[in-house]
Amino acid sequence: MAQASLDAFQVIADPSRRQMLQLLMKDRMTINGLAENFDMSRPAVSKHIKILQSAGFISIEDIGRERYCTLKQDGFNKLQEWINFFDKFWISKLKNLENLLNQKTKQ
Repeated sequence: MAQASLDAFQVIADPSRRQMLQLLMKDRMTINGLAENFDMSRPAVSKHIKILQSAGFISIEDIGRERYCTLKQDGFNKLQEWINFFDKFWISKLKNLENLLNQKTKQ
């Protein structure tokens, strides 16, 4: 299944999926409730939801006849880990530059 091979950045690259995540920030929503916000077919919405679920951005819970989508932290953690890696890289580079400049001004 191609969906499982998408990394977190590929998942959030789609504007519709980003909008779904933003809608879910307010509260959990049913799949039908999410679909009402988009000008696309119900199967297309379901495909986006499956991608978000497989990447750990949402969970789906069956309550009666409805399926509710809720934000999950897992997918966001993957994004944050990647960003943190580069934050450390740049902080290290800037610290080295600061040290070099301090040495130059002392000379």
